[in-house]
Amino acid sequence: MDLDTIRAFLAVADGHTVTETAELAHRTQPAVSRALARLEREVGTPLFQRVGRGLVLTPAGRELVRHARDTLDAYERGVRSVQDATAPDGGFVPLAFLHTLGTWLVPELIREFRTERPHVRFDLRQHGDAGLVDDLLNGVVDLAVTGDRPTAGALDSRRLFLEPLRLVVGPDHRLASRRTARLGDMAEEQFILLKPGFSLRAVTEELCAQVGFAPRIGFEGEEVETLRGLVSAGLGVALLPEQRGSAAPLAPSLRVTDVRASREIGLAWVRDRRLPPASEHFREHALRTSRKIHVADA
Repeated sequence: MDLDTIRAFLAVADGHTVTETAELAHRTQPAVSRALARLEREVGTPLFQRVGRGLVLTPAGRELVRHARDTLDAYERGVRSVQDATAPDGGFVPLAFLHTLGTWLVPELIREFRTERPHVRFDLRQHGDAGLVDDLLNGVVDLAVTGDRPTAGALDSRRLFLEPLRLVVGPDHRLASRRTARLGDMAEEQFILLKPGFSLRAVTEELCAQVGFAPRIGFEGEEVETLRGLVSAGLGVALLPEQRGSAAPLAPSLRVTDVRASREIGLAWVRDRRLPPASEHFREHALRTSRKIHVADA
């Protein structure tokens, strides 16, 4: 089994036709068909079955996909490591991060990093918490800037800093003219939350529990800025990170005084996977630089 055959197998497994796979690989269609047939002979069982005009994976094919992806991923990481080792000022860093950190933290970290290593390239991906973990475990990225400590056993992480959360209320809310508020006074309010599975949702529920109530849920969303827009429309309140990158906040943002309202921002990676040099250098930079980051709680 060679790498070209693995790539062809995965392309067809992902839904490409044999003809499309051949075009992508700059090979003839008969050559790709023969390669797939050889692969089936090597493993000793059919990997695809024809349904209509297309091919779909057999149970054996689905089992092989995972291992084939691991094999290709290991090879590509090895090539990257060699390239990074022979060009120490260059390299490539695949990095995932929460949407809310793309307007300030990630650009700041990259800007400072590239003053020392200007030729390093980045592949940037934005996700919610679950997407960050999936990208790490599937080898899509080397590092992820997270909103909590991922619980997956294969991952390791370090805290970068604590980011304050604010009680965001609508422009016409009774507390809109205030600078501070007690979370405990919000028990009768309607909360706007991220959907279950997002770390900010869990933090909000935990903070409300600390002051003695469970939030009454009015709306659920998948992006912080969507929540902020709903709050601005007067549809409820929310605990959200400080709005950045805009001269005019969408809604009043109040400092919480009766509980320490914050979330942990961290950096995560796969524990037993050796990072290529460029990603290792960026990890060291992010952990070192985070000690200088101070998010004012005012």
